[in-house]
Amino acid sequence: MHILSIGLSHISAPVNLRERIIFGEEQIRASLARLSCGHLSGNMAEMIILSTCNRIEIYAVSSQEIFSELEIFLSEARGINCDEFTPHLYRHRDVDVARHLFNVAAGLDSLVVGEPQILGQVTRALELARGQNTAGSLLNRLFQSAIHAGKRARTETAISRNPASVSSLAASLSERTVHKISGSQIVILGAGEMAELAVEALRKRGANRILVVNRTLERAHALAQRWDAQATTFENINAALTSADILIASTGAPHTLISHEMVKEAMTQRAERPLVLIDIAVPRDIDPETANIPHVRLYDMDSLNGQLEHSLAERMAEVPQVKTILEEALTEFEDYLKSLDMLPIIADMHQQAETIRQVELDKTFRRLPDLTEAERNRIEAMSQALVKKLLQAPTHRLRAEAGSSQSPEYAALARSLFNLSDECTHPLSTAAD
Repeated sequence: MHILSIGLSHISAPVNLRERIIFGEEQIRASLARLSCGHLSGNMAEMIILSTCNRIEIYAVSSQEIFSELEIFLSEARGINCDEFTPHLYRHRDVDVARHLFNVAAGLDSLVVGEPQILGQVTRALELARGQNTAGSLLNRLFQSAIHAGKRARTETAISRNPASVSSLAASLSERTVHKISGSQIVILGAGEMAELAVEALRKRGANRILVVNRTLERAHALAQRWDAQATTFENINAALTSADILIASTGAPHTLISHEMVKEAMTQRAERPLVLIDIAVPRDIDPETANIPHVRLYDMDSLNGQLEHSLAERMAEVPQVKTILEEALTEFEDYLKSLDMLPIIADMHQQAETIRQVELDKTFRRLPDLTEAERNRIEAMSQALVKKLLQAPTHRLRAEAGSSQSPEYAALARSLFNLSDECTHPLSTAAD
């Protein structure tokens, strides 16, 4: 058996192609159901689909290298001709599948190195496959190993600790500049994508009092409802400035919306209470002269980008340590794959011993018909213990030698000594068939 994967990501494919291939959760369930209902190739035993805005990947276990069948499956599932996406596909096999997935789970293959969302997305992909009974022992072990390695990367290194986007950096600055973010009044100026990301990041940090200010109330309400915030329009911006502890501006306006005079007037009503202004709009929403007003702290895109570059540099410095963790996890998974080569032999040994035990036990019971039920049970328990102890040492040795250079010799010797048949299909072959 082989572990296979195909996929495309922000590295290999443009966004206009990725957005046509991306799966929603219901589409993943429907596609996996084709396998669980027996509508796909009989060579395919397991499948997991990982789909995010930046990557679409299919993981499968098969008795043959069926990359072409996986490509046809993806084509049919998304209604796109293979010729459109195959030039952008990457393909992995066996241990290389694990190496790739471990990098994905740790955030090393992400658009923003170390981003935390991908680990939850890998976990969710496994959950969806389990729900459709398409994640068997191999893919379960693979994904659990990847999730564990991803968690280690984030807890044992700083790969995800520093903000790595303008919106997350704005939220992080907000958290650091107020006494307690949960009780601070935060005003979001604008209701576009950057505003949405900022609100999401603030909510994750415990912000409870968020007011969305937008030109149209409808757009403000739409964002506010998604994040349990309040909404108003630009007509009330002066009141919002007066009440705010932090204001994050992210509109698409062609000119400044917050003037020096507006902020100066608001500060006269605040009794020296500090105001943090974070301008993530281009062109800028906030007059740069507001930075000269007492008790006002202003951050614009230039200052944010400087901090962001430093933050990303700190993340990149953690990559070697993350790779060390992933190599440890990969070695463990390789050992697991190699151990599978010995499992059929060990299973055959135990099955043969159990058959012999049952035959001899039946003979004994026929010769001793007057045994009580308790006596028969004691004899059976003793026979089971004998078989277990006799096979314990050879079983341990075979497991220990799995994957070593002497593994084939040990396998052949075991089959010869125990007179076992060579007709066996290994669960996974890590060498070419």
